[in-house]
Amino acid sequence: MESSHYLHSYLSSSDSSGSLKSKVSPLLLDLWSRFCYHGAGGQQASHAVIAGAFFYVVKESFLAVVAARATFYHEALHAVIAGAFFYAVKESFLAVAAQAHQSPCDPIAMPVGQPNLFGLHQYDNRDSFFNGQTIFSPGVGYGLIFGYGILFAALTIVITVLDGKYAGTKYDSEEFNTAGRSIKTGLIAVDVVSHWAWVSDLLQSSNEAFQYGISGSFWYMASAAIQILLFGIVAMEVKRRAPKAHTVVELVRRRWGNSANFVFLYLCYLNNIVTCATLFLGAGYVMVSATGMDMYAALVLIPVSVVTYTVIGGLKATFTSSYLHTVIIYVTLNLFVFKVYASDAYPVGSIRRVWQNLGTYARAVPVSGNKGGSYMTMFSRGGFEFGVVSTISSFGNVWADQAYWQSAIAAKPKAAFKAYILGGLLWIPIPLALATSLGLATLALDLPVSAEEANEGLISVAAAQYLLGKGGVILILTIVFMAATSSGSAEFIAMSSLFTYDVYKAYLRPQATGKELLLVSRIAVVILGIGMGAFSCLIYKVNVDVNFLFLVVGLLIASAVPPLSFMLIWPAVPKNAAISAALGGQVCAIIAWIVHAKIVYDDLTISNTLQKLGPTMDGAIVAIATSAIVCMLWTLIWPDTTGSYNRFKEIEVMDDVEVKPAETFKLDASIRIASIFAVVLSVIMIIVWPLLTLPAGVFSEGYFALWVLISMVWAVIATAICIFLPLIESRDVIMQVLKSLLSCGKGGSGSPASS
Repeated sequence: MESSHYLHSYLSSSDSSGSLKSKVSPLLLDLWSRFCYHGAGGQQASHAVIAGAFFYVVKESFLAVVAARATFYHEALHAVIAGAFFYAVKESFLAVAAQAHQSPCDPIAMPVGQPNLFGLHQYDNRDSFFNGQTIFSPGVGYGLIFGYGILFAALTIVITVLDGKYAGTKYDSEEFNTAGRSIKTGLIAVDVVSHWAWVSDLLQSSNEAFQYGISGSFWYMASAAIQILLFGIVAMEVKRRAPKAHTVVELVRRRWGNSANFVFLYLCYLNNIVTCATLFLGAGYVMVSATGMDMYAALVLIPVSVVTYTVIGGLKATFTSSYLHTVIIYVTLNLFVFKVYASDAYPVGSIRRVWQNLGTYARAVPVSGNKGGSYMTMFSRGGFEFGVVSTISSFGNVWADQAYWQSAIAAKPKAAFKAYILGGLLWIPIPLALATSLGLATLALDLPVSAEEANEGLISVAAAQYLLGKGGVILILTIVFMAATSSGSAEFIAMSSLFTYDVYKAYLRPQATGKELLLVSRIAVVILGIGMGAFSCLIYKVNVDVNFLFLVVGLLIASAVPPLSFMLIWPAVPKNAAISAALGGQVCAIIAWIVHAKIVYDDLTISNTLQKLGPTMDGAIVAIATSAIVCMLWTLIWPDTTGSYNRFKEIEVMDDVEVKPAETFKLDASIRIASIFAVVLSVIMIIVWPLLTLPAGVFSEGYFALWVLISMVWAVIATAICIFLPLIESRDVIMQVLKSLLSCGKGGSGSPASS
């Protein structure tokens, strides 16, 4: 409290000079007294203020010096402290409202152990939905994993053989790692959806709706959609600047040299490894909870099932599996949406009944931090804070993930931007519609889901079981497995490509042939699959859960976003600026994360304080802000004059594959329009849309109906596009293969057809 008393004394001291302090001190002193020294949690609130104000003071001091106001240090200090107090007042108010130690992001307390609010007497006086019982026997879990694994391995083998024999595709290292750079818009868009449709999108999105209502489902969607839209600009720049590229780290090495190569290789691998662990742990928790199969067996078998078809078909196999997986996810999604809002599933089954039940439930268990305690409002502190963390984390997840760069590399030049814009728009209904249906249905049914069950991702499972019985649970297990294997396949190919081109060919065997690189890529996929299974088991053993990985990965890799963005668009950025920004941002983020958790909660535990929204949000903000500031200031002071920006042209392709520069030249005319389009869409998504909902306050029945109908229609349209657009674009290849099969001809003469 000493620091608090010092600041109080500073504001109380007399000052007749007319300085900024004398103008703002009375107001700040009054606010400080009201919010920080009154009510429960005052001492803890002041600790939160000091922690938050510290970073603000550092930033303001730095900006004051940069602005060359060295002769006004006394006034600058007053301005800094005054500014810090505006920040402090806000943090004090939020800390007191949170009642000191209680985090607003903790799962809400369901009215467990009480009669069901809507007459579902089978759930009366229960404190758990599953009561420690599994829905199926372990054999069902093993059967699902082995069955789907064998099915997709067989499909991949058949498609690979047909593609090579009748469509003329030659499976070499370029085809394995880049799919021949010939994939069209529809399949790239579906692949982007598949990459971004993590297990958490199917489970965690419903958990956010369960905690914060529609605000949770919206911010989960919006905070992760804009990255795909904006990455379309990066995809176009890749096709224009480096049409022969294989990996993002290869671009880094050409631009900034070997030292930068290892820094960004570390960040990309860190991102890929944590992503894989998140996927497999999430799928494992659901499989084990529903079937009772052994967790360690699930964590090993799921990645092994991914390896079986990835190692055969390479990147094109991931596109094929992505299409099949995504179609299944969309069909299942629509089934649940219509079951909740347009069926006889009493006491839900219509928009009106869900709206009425949510109102009843909010009166019994109001949401802390939401307007009126309602689940049908965008005025939600917890939902907004989650949106901030998720937005920054998702930028790191996309920019530092070779899987997304690989899709950009695999696309035809004219298809790259359209595919990412379309993919982003198609992905939106997966978390939005699913959470709006299953997440809100859990509340509207008053299902007795315990906090432990919610943390294990079982909210969707509980709602699915009530709505469709055991068949609904099978559907959830199926789409969870699809999400884990489809995204996992892309991650394995991404990590394999990084090793093949940025380690093996770059340093171990520069003279390696295309055939040798193909073998190395396949071996790498196998080793990575086994290794990720073992790593996931280790993470589970030390009690690191999915929620921790989901929230913390952002602060660990968000610092890579600014330098990777500048790499393709700012010729003046030197290598030392990129390296310092990436590593410096990460270090500062970790410090901010731990310091915040220690000061505010006086404890550091993985299971609790280190995965609170407050510390992780501060860490994520510090990561990306520090990286951007360091990179920009360094570049402005010591710009690169070596011409490194032009080295992308030095990248070579393997296996004598021709990459046409004429197509990339055409991108120059459209990239500005495309960039404006992506930025405008992102602004609408993250700013305009939520602002338009605020005047509605707590949603009326009509407004809630409009919200639900938008998500339903969006889901139906997205499903139709995902199913039919790739088939329409590939109709020539499909017809060629079918004709060849029917006539028993050999086919495949001439140039390979694009798929």
